[in-house]
Amino acid sequence: MPCLYMKGARITRGPSARARTANGRNAKVSDVTEPESKRRRSLKPLGGLLPYLMRYRSMVAAALFFLALAAGTTLALPLAVRRMIDHGFSGADRGFINSYFGMLVVMAVLLALASAMRYYYVISIGERVVSDLRRAVFEHVTRLSPSFFDVNQSGEIVSRLTADTTQIKSAVGASASLALRNSILCLGAVGMMIYTSPRLSVLVLIAIPVIVFPLVGFGRSVRKRSRAAQDTLAAATAYASETIGATRTLQAFNGEAIATARYGDAVESAYTAARTAIRSRAFLTGFAITLVFGSVVAVLWYGAQSVLAGTLSAGTLGQFLLYSVIAAGALGSLSEVWGELAQAGGAAERLMELLHEEPAIAAPASPRALPEPATGRVEFDGVRFSYPSHPGRSALKGLSFKVEPGETVAIVGPSGAGKSTVFSLMLRFYDPVSGAVRLDGLDVRDVAPDALRARIAIVPQDVTIFASSIHDNIAFGSPDASRAEVIAAAEAAQAREFIDRLEKGFDTQVGERGITLSGGQRQRIAIARALLKNAPLLLLDEATSALDAESETLVQKALDGLMQNRTTIVIAHRLATVLKADRILVLDDGRIAEEGTHQSLIREGGLYAKLARLQFETGAQDLGAAAK
Repeated sequence: MPCLYMKGARITRGPSARARTANGRNAKVSDVTEPESKRRRSLKPLGGLLPYLMRYRSMVAAALFFLALAAGTTLALPLAVRRMIDHGFSGADRGFINSYFGMLVVMAVLLALASAMRYYYVISIGERVVSDLRRAVFEHVTRLSPSFFDVNQSGEIVSRLTADTTQIKSAVGASASLALRNSILCLGAVGMMIYTSPRLSVLVLIAIPVIVFPLVGFGRSVRKRSRAAQDTLAAATAYASETIGATRTLQAFNGEAIATARYGDAVESAYTAARTAIRSRAFLTGFAITLVFGSVVAVLWYGAQSVLAGTLSAGTLGQFLLYSVIAAGALGSLSEVWGELAQAGGAAERLMELLHEEPAIAAPASPRALPEPATGRVEFDGVRFSYPSHPGRSALKGLSFKVEPGETVAIVGPSGAGKSTVFSLMLRFYDPVSGAVRLDGLDVRDVAPDALRARIAIVPQDVTIFASSIHDNIAFGSPDASRAEVIAAAEAAQAREFIDRLEKGFDTQVGERGITLSGGQRQRIAIARALLKNAPLLLLDEATSALDAESETLVQKALDGLMQNRTTIVIAHRLATVLKADRILVLDDGRIAEEGTHQSLIREGGLYAKLARLQFETGAQDLGAAAK
């Protein structure tokens, strides 16, 4: 599984989340040039949400209808007020006034109904879009190549799935709705102001550019600061996720104070960044309201002079006054909503980076089918490889070997020799820089990754156990397996005995990372998982290296059954596994230094014999007897 080979660092950022440095490596945010950053800020990342909105056209149409109805009802109120002032009061017509107040009640009810329906639809759309977006991002992330996770922290990715999507939910729901509503009110009120009094409206229109242009400029600054605040919070979340996952180690080394201090510093940095963004938004809001209402007061003073001069009726000035207040209030609200949308724009940008990240390992345009029946033949032909995160350091240097069907081959060597890299290339988590890796005669690059991995079962050294039931953990990768098949796999893996002792048996929840199970129990569940998959090629990555003698005996017995009638490649340090291998490949610095059987390599007295003396001291007598 890809997660077994993650090495962790920072999220790649760029115009399409794949900004590159000169040597082609994934760039960090600091690697992106200033022109690229400016171009990114002009792409309006919220537009990336349109495909998700368009899935629910009927709901969007209903929301727009009720939004327009609410805005239209609001804009109709000043017309009623004007007629009441100019005709109702002047003629002292009580019936006229009563009918207008009755009409105002009807309009109020209509406004309330339209506002309630608008709220229902826009909030529902926000929840629906964010659910779809979270699902799409998670699905995409799970399909990214391990090279992506070599330079990215899982906690930061989780932050994008939670905090950033919450920001977007607010934008797609309430903020976007308010922005549209206030835009309609502002434009409608301005239009009615021109209709009511063109002369007064000219003064208002002159003031609008003075108000709008600073809003746009400040909005860009708010969005930039909001993005920085979200990135800082994601870093704090990533550290918290990592630390909470290692609580036992933390407490064992009395590291609580150190961890708390470090997380406190990260949270404080996030607060400082957020405060900077808030300060910008606060200034933007105050500046906008000052300009808007200052302009309204000036225009109304001029209108009052016209009423005194007899060139404008009191009802007309009242109507113009109400439209001015509506326009000013809408424009002032837009300044606040603009800041919220700017924050959501930063969140959308971060999520779109994930969605636009392309897997380094992808299926070929025309994948070839692996031959049937499967044999499990493996071949490495002149393979050279360097990890993308360390392109200057070769992990494999022209590695060549073959494993025949049904053969068991052990790979040994010092740390850093390239043993685990062999497994990563066989599973096509990475592609070699040169040379070829073949399974059943086909280059793995010509085969669809899911078809390739369907023929490989792996029992890793560091077993991944999920926070679910034992049944679900064994059936992971084989979701259609029946309970009987799961039980049979557990029996073959020597796991049935300890499972039956648990309170709920196969339905027992094992906790995060299988924390309630021992190392040997986790290994036997991993073996049962591999047995259930029933793949022709088996990879064993030091599956017994961290077990006590009793657990090792049980696990080794389970492995013996698993290895029957399968091609098996073993990364091994333990004596029992090495002794049973048909061949042993000794890797050193990315090359095969020695090859042979256990007995022949011991007689040669080379690197293998040295490793045997160092690593198998407890079995030294067995080694000497085997050599004879």
